[in-house]
Amino acid sequence: MKLIVDHLKEKFITGLFVVIPVGITIFILTFLFSFADGILGSYLDSLFSLISHHELHIPGLGMITGAVVIYLAGILATNVLGNQFLNLGDELLSRIPLVKSIYLSSKQLIQVFKEGKTSYRRAVFVEWPRPGVRAIGFVTAEIERDGLPLVVVYVPTMPNPTSGFALFFKEDEVFDSGMTVEEAVKFVVSGGMVVM
Repeated sequence: MKLIVDHLKEKFITGLFVVIPVGITIFILTFLFSFADGILGSYLDSLFSLISHHELHIPGLGMITGAVVIYLAGILATNVLGNQFLNLGDELLSRIPLVKSIYLSSKQLIQVFKEGKTSYRRAVFVEWPRPGVRAIGFVTAEIERDGLPLVVVYVPTMPNPTSGFALFFKEDEVFDSGMTVEEAVKFVVSGGMVVM
C-alpha cells in the first residue's frame, strides 16, 4: 500500500510541474486574447447589432480590427503628411498634465524595444540597501562626475524588473555577478528561484 501511495504522490507532483507552467501559459494567452479582442470587439458587436438588428459576436474580430488599425497607423507614420499629423498629436499629448507623464513614459519604453537592444551592459552585484547585503543590478551607463568615474547600476525589484532604483557606484563598489544579462533577468523574474 505504501508503494502505491508513494508512486501516486511522486507522479502527481511530477505532473504538477508539467501542468502548472502549461496552465499558466494558456491562462495568460487566453487573458491577452480576451483583453485584446474586448477592446474593439464590444464596439463591433454593437455596430453589427445596430446594422443587422441581430445579436452577433465573432471571436477574434476585435483583435483582427486592432491589427488593421495598427497597420494603418504604420502607413500613416511612414508618409510625410501622416508624420506631420502624428507630430502634431505628439505635441498635443505632451502638453496635457496627467496624460503627458503616461504618454512620454510609454514612448520611452517603446523606443527601447524599437531599437532592438537592451540598455543593460552587464549584470553585477552591489552592496545595497546596506553594506554586507548584495543585490543583483544591471550596469546601464558609465559616467564621470567631478573627475570621479561612476557606474550607473539599475537595481530591479522582484519579480517585476521594470521597477527599481538607478544608483551611482564607484567602479570598485561593483562586483562581477558571473551571470549574463539574460541569466540575471531570469533570476529576478523568478524571484531568485532560478539561480544560474
